[in-house]
Amino acid sequence: MSSITRRDFIQKTLAGGASLALAGNVLLNDSKVLGANSDIRMGMIGLRSKGKQDTEMFRKIPGVRIVALCDVDQDILDREAQIAKDLGENVKTYRDARELLDDKDIDAVMIATPNHWHSLLAIWACQAGKDVYVEKPISHNVWEGRQLVKAARKYDKIVQAGTQNRSDIGFRDAVQYIQEGNLGKIKWIHGLWYKERPGIGKVTEPQPIPATVDYNLWCGPAPMDPLMRPNLHYDWHWFWNTGNGDMGNLGVHQIDDCRFASGVQGFPKRIMSFGGRFVVDDNAQTPNTQFALFDYDEVPIIIELRGLPMSAGVRAMDHLRGVRMGNIIQCENGYFAGGRGGGWVYGNDNKKQKQFPGDGGEKHFENFIEAVRNRDRKILHAEVEECHYSSSLCHMANASYRTGKDASPEEIREMLPNYKHDLETLKSITTHLEKNEIDLSTTPITSGPWLTVDNNDEEFKGKHARKANKYLTRKYRKPFVVPKKV
Repeated sequence: MSSITRRDFIQKTLAGGASLALAGNVLLNDSKVLGANSDIRMGMIGLRSKGKQDTEMFRKIPGVRIVALCDVDQDILDREAQIAKDLGENVKTYRDARELLDDKDIDAVMIATPNHWHSLLAIWACQAGKDVYVEKPISHNVWEGRQLVKAARKYDKIVQAGTQNRSDIGFRDAVQYIQEGNLGKIKWIHGLWYKERPGIGKVTEPQPIPATVDYNLWCGPAPMDPLMRPNLHYDWHWFWNTGNGDMGNLGVHQIDDCRFASGVQGFPKRIMSFGGRFVVDDNAQTPNTQFALFDYDEVPIIIELRGLPMSAGVRAMDHLRGVRMGNIIQCENGYFAGGRGGGWVYGNDNKKQKQFPGDGGEKHFENFIEAVRNRDRKILHAEVEECHYSSSLCHMANASYRTGKDASPEEIREMLPNYKHDLETLKSITTHLEKNEIDLSTTPITSGPWLTVDNNDEEFKGKHARKANKYLTRKYRKPFVVPKKV
């Protein structure tokens, strides 16, 4: 298998040692040969549950051909290759995504790998002249997300993020209704995801890597550490080297929804987060209960994640105004409750006023293909820079949490602004934890500090900045290095 980087490949294959900028121009010109009536030939990278779902969605679009499949797990690759064969698709198969990106018979790629691979693979794809559909979050940290945006711009590539709520017809219509002023000014937005997360198990010594997995390729940019969890797949979400916790797994959808609904641009003036990993005793590192407050001047945004049931011994989950996974957009004259799949507008008396039926955002994939055909990123519902901000807010919230220390509810209350709703949310969270038999005097909440954001440099400044900024980038394992100059 190739051990060279995407940059090395381009530099070595250009005649006369031409510059990378020339490579971008050559590849860009090649990509524009694609006519409006030509098939879009796609390579699919990462084929487990989400990648499999995305592949099936792209298959439904007229004029899209799946021509290549890639996964570091040979079992998964063989499974999907057999499905493709049964469907009559003529596909090439790869273990190493770099080899797929070398294939000039591919126009666009879908990336549904673990988070720590998203930006690097997408950057390499842009450099290789391919358009990109990349799953959320589009980055594992803030710095590499901006590098991906730069690559998309430099090579003029169409890059869509997998935040499909922006394509849900009900949610889009509801946002338009609110932004037209039908409910008055937005007062606050609360994105929430209440989904039970059982423990992942606990091991005391390194576990064997599945024989079908190329672990070097699986780790890629991350340290090639021993496997200290029972399950290699999916549970990587709960380890900082590869995942971003539920804030970056599910919270990114709600953050993106809230940004979309409010119309806020860039970063808020400051961010804080608190939470913890409660009840479960396992090897995971990330919180299963987390609150984040993004203090925008226009409208405060709260993101709240709960992985515990409503109380000990009960399997049901809490809800807020009937919503377990979605958003509450509180306005002066009423509120919207819903998200993907649509929702309802209510009056402040909690009576239903207007329904916005949704479709789950299934047209998100078609939206990407339309933009590819028209070579127009403005068509995209979730263009890469939009999701760079949404993904970065996840990372910044996690940076606050990881910079935090033990705190009592009273100490956290003193930190919060007098928004009333954030104080009500704090009370709700502490009650929720108490119902799960957590004694907060002996098992305290981890409360991060307020972090002031520099919108120009996309990092923190002022108090706590030095400690928190280290979480906004990472050290990359060679040769899987995000380039400083794309």
